[in-house]
Amino acid sequence: MNYEQAVHYLYNKLPMFTRMGAKAYKADLTNTIALCTYLGNPQNKIKTVHIAGTNGKGSTSHMLAAIFQQCGYKTGLYTSPHLKDFRERIKVNGEMITENFVTEFVEATKSFSEEINPSFFELTFVMAVEYFVQCNVDIAIIETGLGGRLDSTNVITPEVSIITNIGYDHTDILGDTLEKIAFEKAGIIKEKVPVIIGETTFETKRVFLDKAEEKNAPVFFAQEKYKVVSANYLNEKLLLEVNDVGKNSVSGYLLDLPGLYQAKNFLTVLTATDILKENFSLTDTNIKQAVDHVKKLTGLHGRWEIISRHPLIILDVAHNVDGIQQLVNQIQISSYNNLHIIFGMVKDKEIEKVLALLPKQASYYFTRAQIPRALPENELLERADKFRLKGNAYSEVNKALEAARTNASADDLIIVCGSVFVVGEVNVI
Repeated sequence: MNYEQAVHYLYNKLPMFTRMGAKAYKADLTNTIALCTYLGNPQNKIKTVHIAGTNGKGSTSHMLAAIFQQCGYKTGLYTSPHLKDFRERIKVNGEMITENFVTEFVEATKSFSEEINPSFFELTFVMAVEYFVQCNVDIAIIETGLGGRLDSTNVITPEVSIITNIGYDHTDILGDTLEKIAFEKAGIIKEKVPVIIGETTFETKRVFLDKAEEKNAPVFFAQEKYKVVSANYLNEKLLLEVNDVGKNSVSGYLLDLPGLYQAKNFLTVLTATDILKENFSLTDTNIKQAVDHVKKLTGLHGRWEIISRHPLIILDVAHNVDGIQQLVNQIQISSYNNLHIIFGMVKDKEIEKVLALLPKQASYYFTRAQIPRALPENELLERADKFRLKGNAYSEVNKALEAARTNASADDLIIVCGSVFVVGEVNVI
């Protein structure tokens, strides 16, 4: 078996949520535990940070990984989904997992996998922790896939648990109220393990407090520990002045992730580093250097990412109600002449609620990712028309982008959004 055959096996032999949706989701940890046991429980041989949340967990994971790398720690990073290359999901110090390891792991687990029939995500997560053990990482940042309580990653006992926020996403699986979704995310809270909550609402705060009390877990609310005093732009980076409430001191940070929504994620990261400093040497100087170079250190893409300037072309993986609202807020503070939005979604999102948020004063280029879950572009066009969003349909994102470039003037703004998979299929990344 070579690498291409191994990846083909992962994609086609195992149920894959990103392609198939809910029918690929395994609502228990049985297979993950079986795989871990088969390999000698690698998840217990490394230190970890566990991150859940509706939005922001990817950015938060990458910022924390950058900080540990900058501070000299060998750092594993497990995230999903990927944009271009399967190996983006599993990195050590910003370098993707080797093709040889992927191939050898698939071969080594193939007979056992065919006995228990794990999902793509179950096998991929166990591959990650085994790789981190063999690389002898000092710490691994682990992002949940979906939810928390029954997510495959929830077999680890981390140094710190983090829940970024709660919003409406995957409601067919996680529940149709904020309280139900929060309950699933709160499932990552472990006995006596500190938990950091990025954002709360009236509906979700009590859920977290109750679970933390049940698990004897110290709980810290980032919004209470830190406040953003000001947010400005400097050379296409986000300049934040942040007040440490307990110390009543203000510090400045420059983030190379320029979306204004990153301010909330960064407060969560700062709160996490406060706790992690008890066992790791995380200096303020290194933290500042790291967040200014997250993309270089970790290879993060698709977060208000500028790929061209005349016209300004932005890629953003916002794909649910909360994410699109944050994106719309960002558009409102941006300078441009005309707005062009290249937009595609998958079938199982709250499509009408997302369409209702999008700006009416824009030219739309409706498209689809080349996966079974994608909503056909013509159907998306029809549904968008009910919300007075006008445009045309294109069979794939690069045709849509070519049309937008043709129609746009040098001072226009073009945004590609609505689906991680649409963004991933843009040729320039």
